Amino acid sequence: MNLRKTGVWIIVLALGAAAVTATVIIIHRWVPRYAVIEGAVIRKDEDSQRELPIADVEVTASDGLTTVATRSDGSGYFSLKLKNGVSLERKVDLKFRHPDYQPLELQLQIGLRSQKSQLYVVAMKQSAATAIRSPDQPETVVSNIRVRYTVNSQTEENVGSAVKTFQVINRPNLPCNHEPPCSPNGNWKASSGSVNLDAGAGNEFRNVRASCIAGPCPFTRIDSSGFEHGGQTVVASAVDWSSTATFLVEAEVIHRAILSNVRSSYPVIFGRTLNFTLPPNQEGVSIEADVNHAPMVFPLGPALYLSWANCTARTNPESEKSTVYRCELKPGYRF
Repeated sequence: MNLRKTGVWIIVLALGAAAVTATVIIIHRWVPRYAVIEGAVIRKDEDSQRELPIADVEVTASDGLTTVATRSDGSGYFSLKLKNGVSLERKVDLKFRHPDYQPLELQLQIGLRSQKSQLYVVAMKQSAATAIRSPDQPETVVSNIRVRYTVNSQTEENVGSAVKTFQVINRPNLPCNHEPPCSPNGNWKASSGSVNLDAGAGNEFRNVRASCIAGPCPFTRIDSSGFEHGGQTVVASAVDWSSTATFLVEAEVIHRAILSNVRSSYPVIFGRTLNFTLPPNQEGVSIEADVNHAPMVFPLGPALYLSWANCTARTNPESEKSTVYRCELKPGYRF
């Protein structure tokens, strides 16, 4: 009996050891379907307020078998996916290239643990040609900077009211004989009438109401389907199955227009870069500044062109969708 129990335990331990061995082998040979590398590229600076995001950096990743490339966006963000997977023993070489910055290369170990969302912040140094200005070149001073833009909003104004009457002529106590229109119970012959109102281009009726004001009003019915939602044109109609009745229609006239408001904003300056944000409904962005003490206006335009700075813009992914602008001085200028 003891020998039988001992044999069973030996078999259980052997199976457990085999399972552990197989698991270890699978883990070491396991190759993930893909590896994602994401991060942000910033300018290297001792002052954290000057560590600006760098856009349009060419980022290349290679594991020896697969090479993928992308470019950083306006916030410096980049994301690379090695579709063929990376084994535990293989390393990934990352290269960062930008004409205004020194080349940078990194080597990453990609494996099981790295499949978690690890973020890489890469700081690039400015190239000597970009960072150093010729000492004998005079600098132009840009000061007193303001951002001007237009925000359009829709306005509504009550410009008057409309009043109109109409009659429905009918003879009372005439049998309907199933010849519509008839009274609601089908007994009496009825008549119908209506009136049309037009508020004019750019206007619309609001709070339209119709009522019987004279005649046998208890034996009338008003159809509100033609005016209950308002609009530029409305129709009020009624049915009368007794003597002639008079109806009154009243409404408010609303004029809708687009109102343009000019707004001003002041950018924040860090070193040689100014930053500002604008709401999503902005239009006609321009920058007012004193250049060597002479006031000037610089329309930014869709190309984001300034004679004294290089500008970029990106839209925040959050719900407000505001636009973030960044302008960096060109050589020969200073704030």
